[in-house]
Amino acid sequence: MAQPLRRNSEQSPVQLYPLGDAAIVVQFGTTIEEATHRTIQALGLYLEHHPFPGFLEYVPAFTTLTVYYDPWVVSRAGQQDPYKSVASALQQLLQKAPTAAPETATEVVEIPVCYGGRFGPDLELVARHTGLAPAEVIALHTAPDYLVYMIGFAPGFPYLGGMNEQLTTPRKTQPRALVPAGSVGIAGGQTGVYSLPTPGGWQLIGRTPLRLFTPEAASPSLLHAGQRLRFVSISAEQYQQYEL
Repeated sequence: MAQPLRRNSEQSPVQLYPLGDAAIVVQFGTTIEEATHRTIQALGLYLEHHPFPGFLEYVPAFTTLTVYYDPWVVSRAGQQDPYKSVASALQQLLQKAPTAAPETATEVVEIPVCYGGRFGPDLELVARHTGLAPAEVIALHTAPDYLVYMIGFAPGFPYLGGMNEQLTTPRKTQPRALVPAGSVGIAGGQTGVYSLPTPGGWQLIGRTPLRLFTPEAASPSLLHAGQRLRFVSISAEQYQQYEL
């Protein structure tokens, strides 16, 4: 059963509920916004520095932070059953943790993208749907600095916030069986980058030559929640140079 906890009078109650027998989801409302993201980041950072016995890791998402723990270690450390013990520990942390992560001046990660053609077969479709010229779609897509809200769907796949609403385009009714790694797509009001070759239904407007997920690397994912990125338009010739 979800356990409500109100942090202050201006915030919606925070909900805690189990995810299996070794994880708890901490939910901060249902609205995707930067303020919620910063609250989630703050709790995650505080948890890293103030872990409870049995804590393993946490996974941030749009409006939730999922906390994984070892039930055996938790049960040995307390008198309650593992879920109640961890829920109690998290409620105490929520009272102590900052309500938002501090603003930090981080370098914006530039993602080169070759738009249209074989790299972005749906660019024309997005242009027709939005009533824009393909060049205008590219200009609007490369204008913002996007916030990486979370990594999900596939390893290294970034879910981004900040896309211009004019580019909103529904996903495909029939997904592709295979989308090439590096493909940049739009689905509804979101944009993202396919980190691995996978099936997918997003409208593909371009592709980056960068590898977003390198499993053999010390830090496999190029991007992380909380970072900001900017798409930079490149030519097909420039794209080929990255592959040399």
